[in-house]
Amino acid sequence: MALNFANNNSLSAITSLPASITGGVFNLISTQTASSSATIDFTSGIDSTYKEYIFKFYNIHPNPTGNAHLLFNFSTDSGSNYNVTKTTTVFHARHDEGNSDTALTYDTAGDLAQSTDFQRLTSEVTFPSATNSDEHYSGHFHLFNPSSTTFVKHFISTGIHYASTYAVNDFIAGYANTTSAIDAIQFKMTSGNIDVGTIKLYGVS
Repeated sequence: MALNFANNNSLSAITSLPASITGGVFNLISTQTASSSATIDFTSGIDSTYKEYIFKFYNIHPNPTGNAHLLFNFSTDSGSNYNVTKTTTVFHARHDEGNSDTALTYDTAGDLAQSTDFQRLTSEVTFPSATNSDEHYSGHFHLFNPSSTTFVKHFISTGIHYASTYAVNDFIAGYANTTSAIDAIQFKMTSGNIDVGTIKLYGVS
């Protein structure tokens, strides 16, 4: 079916779309707000209702005892254990305020190969002076078809963190090597707590 153009000469002139064109709808499932939190766990709402789940991070600010990275791991037993085997790939782009240090780098220290360890969502050195009140991380994390009992579970994440004088764009992707349903996820820092910040869980219909 053709698009309906009022003047038939530009996209801005579109007056209607065919009824058959649809897009994904974000359905908010839950919101968690950190307050000196050791972990943020989502132990409900991840089930067979949706084929895709999205976590959105807003102003995640740590209170570490040293350099800190935001981490995650999955559970297949409703959060009793966070130890799912994962293989991942990580790269990041960075640029400093003085325009003197720029890079696009594969992060071998950040990826996993068939490991049950927690996976970094922020690569390289994150929040090197995280007591500064304006440093934080924001981004989004996609988990695909977690309730499948046939396939491994793919995920991708993209985020931006401001640390010291740097803007660092982090890219993480991989798969959870399990055919068991994933039903929970935990986020935490490598050291210290999640001081403040909000994480929202959406299902995509």
